[in-house]
Amino acid sequence: MQLYNTMTRQKEEFVPLVPGEVKMYSCGPTVYNYFHIGNARPFIVFDTLRRYFRYLGYKVNFVQNFTDVDDKLINRAVEEDTTVPQLAEKYIEAYFEDAGALGIERATHHPRATENIDAIIELVASLIEKGYAYEVDGDVYFSTKKFESYGKLSHQPLDELVSGARISVDERKEDPLDFALWKKRKVESEIAWESPWGMGRPGWHIECSAMAGRFLGETIDIHSGGKDLIFPHHENEIAQSECAHNGAPFARYWLHNGYINIDNVKMSKSKGNFFTVRDITAKYDPEVVRFFMLSAHYRSPINFSDELMAAAKTGLDRLYTVHDRLASLPKGDGELPVEIAEKKQKFLSAMDDDLNTADAIAALFEMGRSINILLDKGNENVAGACLAVLEELAGILGILSGRKEEEADEEVEALIAERQAARKAKDFGKADAIRAQLLEKGIVLEDTREGVKWHRI
Repeated sequence: MQLYNTMTRQKEEFVPLVPGEVKMYSCGPTVYNYFHIGNARPFIVFDTLRRYFRYLGYKVNFVQNFTDVDDKLINRAVEEDTTVPQLAEKYIEAYFEDAGALGIERATHHPRATENIDAIIELVASLIEKGYAYEVDGDVYFSTKKFESYGKLSHQPLDELVSGARISVDERKEDPLDFALWKKRKVESEIAWESPWGMGRPGWHIECSAMAGRFLGETIDIHSGGKDLIFPHHENEIAQSECAHNGAPFARYWLHNGYINIDNVKMSKSKGNFFTVRDITAKYDPEVVRFFMLSAHYRSPINFSDELMAAAKTGLDRLYTVHDRLASLPKGDGELPVEIAEKKQKFLSAMDDDLNTADAIAALFEMGRSINILLDKGNENVAGACLAVLEELAGILGILSGRKEEEADEEVEALIAERQAARKAKDFGKADAIRAQLLEKGIVLEDTREGVKWHRI
């Protein structure tokens, strides 16, 4: 499998650190609001990469963090008259709901910054001790000039990075590119933790280094995120991680997806074309949104418009028509036809070529046409073999599962109702048996004051 590495600016064969295992870290949301359509692209793309690795037989340890303390959360908590932890919990719950609708599976680990304060403080202290960071009146900064290869991911001279980026102004910093590892509490009411430098909270960049190190080790296979994170976020992660770990490479492959434009205009709140996933899925089927996101190569920019969404719906419907036609026929005992096997190989070759989901989808359309021709000629005995392959490949992309999931959801709700009836009748043995039955299906139940909630694992 070839992956385009932002660090080397070329496609490279993917060879994991540990044979048969993949260690992936992907930057998650800052949970002060519902996540927007631009966030949805990396979440869907790298969920698909994870699915494909798993299909290839790899054991995937996938970490996606939540930034649950930040200036944005602090300000939003004041606006909503709540606390930062309560605000974060609200939007983390909303993330899982919206991501689940898009077919995004839960990561192996979803660490939160606030749950890793000790690890963050330890990392900051290590950087100070090694001479890569300095304290100024309770704030701690990383000294970028101490890291000789700073800028190696961005491939830009340092003076261009300064002029082209939004660098926070602080006269106490030794250099404009120095960035905060630890931030001193500004007012008594602000959320903060005790540290060797006084009450404060972590900077944005340090949390990812700490959590990646804790859950994946000093060097990971793949670090991914949106193109907008290359500088300064990922550049800073590299600097602090490699300095803390005596030069050990932080990540071996860096993957970044392209931007999303809305009606050919860059998405921004000021332009009024900023949409959350909740806004979009109120208008479009979430599975169509996912299919649309995968219809272009992940590194290419993608344009979001009503016309393109309509085209995506038409394309997905075509695949469902083939799927449903096969599903309506007896399975038969026919072997997989050669032409269908060839289309399968074409799909896998596209996925092996830097996760080219656009060409993979084109191969599915070709497969669909070939299947219809076979069935029109009366070769219905191959329906079972063709259906199995179509579902196998569609599962990698996370599509053609919507209708089955609706049926599954109805089954889950029925079992939950049966469990509630058993509890009411004080038949706790039966209630526990139903909980265990659902757990075997990957369904976790949570008994809350508002009733029973459930999610897939």
